[in-house]
Amino acid sequence: MPCGGRRTDRDGELQHIVSSDNEAGTRSVWDVVVVGAGPGGASAARAAAEAGARVLLLEKAELPRYKTCGGGIIGPSRDALPPGFELPLRDRVHAVTFSLNGRLARTRRSKRMLFGLVNRPEFDQRLVDAAVRAGARLRTGATVSRVEQHGPAVPDRRTVAVVLAGGETLLARAVVGADGSASRIGAHVGVRLAQVDLGLESEIPVPPEVAKDWAGRILIDWGPLPGSYGWVFPKGDTLTVGVISARGEGAATKRYLEDFTARLGLAGFTPSVSSGHLTRCRTDDSPLSRGRVLVCGDAAGLLEPWTREGISFALRSGRLAGQWAVRIAEAGDAVDARRQALNYTFAIKSGLGVEMGVGRRVLAAFAHRPRLLHAALIGFRPAWTAFTQITRGSTTLAGLVRTHPLARRTLAALDRAPRADQETSADAGSSAGS
Repeated sequence: MPCGGRRTDRDGELQHIVSSDNEAGTRSVWDVVVVGAGPGGASAARAAAEAGARVLLLEKAELPRYKTCGGGIIGPSRDALPPGFELPLRDRVHAVTFSLNGRLARTRRSKRMLFGLVNRPEFDQRLVDAAVRAGARLRTGATVSRVEQHGPAVPDRRTVAVVLAGGETLLARAVVGADGSASRIGAHVGVRLAQVDLGLESEIPVPPEVAKDWAGRILIDWGPLPGSYGWVFPKGDTLTVGVISARGEGAATKRYLEDFTARLGLAGFTPSVSSGHLTRCRTDDSPLSRGRVLVCGDAAGLLEPWTREGISFALRSGRLAGQWAVRIAEAGDAVDARRQALNYTFAIKSGLGVEMGVGRRVLAAFAHRPRLLHAALIGFRPAWTAFTQITRGSTTLAGLVRTHPLARRTLAALDRAPRADQETSADAGSSAGS
């Protein structure tokens, strides 16, 4: 029997999406298959289902499942959540302690909440529930091995074959890859990376007196490795403690986490979970689609390069991917599908891409002169004000640079500083060799 969904098209009329059995009448075709049920995948599935598409959301694990993540919900993340979504907050942050590799610590406070903290298993489950309520069908324990857009498994050019690890093949008019930073769908699309970082994290249960000391306050420590930092996020009776730095410094990153934990007096507590993961940032020209397949979130290498914040990028890009996947599902030929995919790419680049560009510049400046950033945040009121505005979501790094002349001039000066130092080093090397 035909498998169809309905949506309201641009003219407000109801029309059927071209989801139907193949010519042999033996296998149905989903309008949209979403691979990965994290924030990006759940957002994509919900957006597509709300548009009337017949959506299948695939997740290789059983839900809820643990995810290595600080779990900070900043303003842009909150604003991208479904209407009426109730955040499962474990704490509300009103204060931030900044330190420079354990030294020069200062706590800054705000009367208004800066952002909230969640446990990812609870948060992700609620996002999936929202997608299911919107009409998406969830299937867990389904590992995708590959997607095919040509060959014997594909009945026509308007169909994508999603091949599971056990050999089962599912058919779709459009596919959204949201399967994390080691994405198989990203590999199919050809995602290229400009930056890869290693994050290490521990979930540390603590007694009530320790938890009370951290309630409502986080710690951000600018680390000893270029571009590195550590964090403590309180979540009731558990502290999430982690560090992140560039890949290739695994042993040094592990030492940083050990030293960081010991300095905080937390080394005597046994973690309930210790884990690690790689975060990946795309190149500016990395593709976001291939044929009828889109990628979003970590699978696309979309996250803020300096802080490596990825939840808001996953939520926002997932919503866009779901919306454009419906248009691709409706596309009658490859030309139209390509046009819709390019529209998705433009939407990502004009928004999240601009934010990532500014983030790369800030990361380069921070990696070179962390002390300067630390001094600004603890002693320069406009810097602290900018931090609070970004975390609350009233602006972004890109918006700050675009609208505030001082921020623009400061970033331009920081852009020049590394180049000047490199030129000085090169000149010194030439003199020494002569």
